[in-house]
Amino acid sequence: MTGLNNLQYAKGSRRKVKRIGRGQGSGHGGTATRGHKGYKARSGSGVKTNFEGGQMPLVRRLPKVGFTSPFKVEYVAVNVSTLEKFFSTGKLSNPVTPATLFTSGVLSKKSALVKILGDGELKTKIEITAHKFSKTAVEKITALGGSTTVSQK
Repeated sequence: MTGLNNLQYAKGSRRKVKRIGRGQGSGHGGTATRGHKGYKARSGSGVKTNFEGGQMPLVRRLPKVGFTSPFKVEYVAVNVSTLEKFFSTGKLSNPVTPATLFTSGVLSKKSALVKILGDGELKTKIEITAHKFSKTAVEKITALGGSTTVSQK
């Protein structure tokens, strides 16, 4: 007879749970499937998940704070729109160098490496010297008849 009231599990698909440490009558009494003596037979035993056999664990071998490359070079980004703003207020004039950018207040450090980026609009002809230029910045500066010079560090 078929029907929802006659559903059964497939033969062999269900098993009784192995109940360990419930006395001799359970079939798993005595050592309770732990074998005889030894570290793993004791209560509260078992190797910890991060134990590496006495070797210094990976968690303790890795640096805790992070890594700072000693060769990293950081540039201060100056957008074309910032240069235009300083030109329009009269704080900057041609030729523009990292030193003049510092004295006008565009840069906060005199020794900073400068990269000119092409974000914003430019209306003034600029002769500028910097450590790096983006392609769009070079296009915008040269389109108005200005010049870009890459300075050495």
